[in-house]
Amino acid sequence: MAILYEMAWRFLHALFYVQRALVAWFRVHIWRWKRAMVGLLLPLALGLHKPKKTGAISKRTSRRVRCGADGRTLEKLPLHLGLLITEEEIHFTDVANLVVWCMAVGISYVSVYDNQGVFRRNNSRLMEEILKQQQELLGMDSSKYSVEFMKNGTDKQEHQVLSCQSVVKVLSPDDGRLSIVQAAQQLCRDVEQKEKTLKDINVTVLDSLLRESKNIPDPDLVLKFGPVESTLGFLPWHIRLTEIISMPSHVDVSYDDLFGALKRYATCEQRLGK
Repeated sequence: MAILYEMAWRFLHALFYVQRALVAWFRVHIWRWKRAMVGLLLPLALGLHKPKKTGAISKRTSRRVRCGADGRTLEKLPLHLGLLITEEEIHFTDVANLVVWCMAVGISYVSVYDNQGVFRRNNSRLMEEILKQQQELLGMDSSKYSVEFMKNGTDKQEHQVLSCQSVVKVLSPDDGRLSIVQAAQQLCRDVEQKEKTLKDINVTVLDSLLRESKNIPDPDLVLKFGPVESTLGFLPWHIRLTEIISMPSHVDVSYDDLFGALKRYATCEQRLGK
């Protein structure tokens, strides 16, 4: 009899543990199922996926509106802005962002320069990155900010879009001191061939020889990026009256950094030798 009681107790004890295990299993899996269903259905019910996309679009739209409005608030805006990169490591996307922001603010001419000629050798890559960032940052409004890429040494375009508002020029050291040397050599040949006399040589004549295109004015503002305290041969003839603002780096540069520099330029007083 005692044996039957012990077997019955063990059976009930085992049944109790099985029941607890089954309850625990169902609780865990029901919780997981509920969590999965909530994660799937709640965003659909509340429409959370749409505001995320709309938020991204509205952010880009507000950036475009802000750029245009910021340009109109400045007392003066450079007609021609130069981007002088003195750093060894160059980030094409960051440079492209700067160019596109300049376009959106309302700057008509942008020159891009580095002392090693990286941009000159990778001219097509820079063009592609600018067009890519133009579409990314300006979206549907990108057609309003079309860009021309000027060939080196001519006034023709490598890439031309109708209704262009901005011109991008890629420069290297060959466009600086070497241009002065070539202009001087040309004047010497003209005198030797008696096409000009010594009295004909003056600043105006030299200036006309140094102009690759009469449609591109001298830079009003140059933004120098990097720790090097030098213009590294950036158009020495053309920047006699240019305002130069130094910035720490072009890497991860923001629109606020660019606009801060434009505000400094807008408030600076250029005495022009007076």
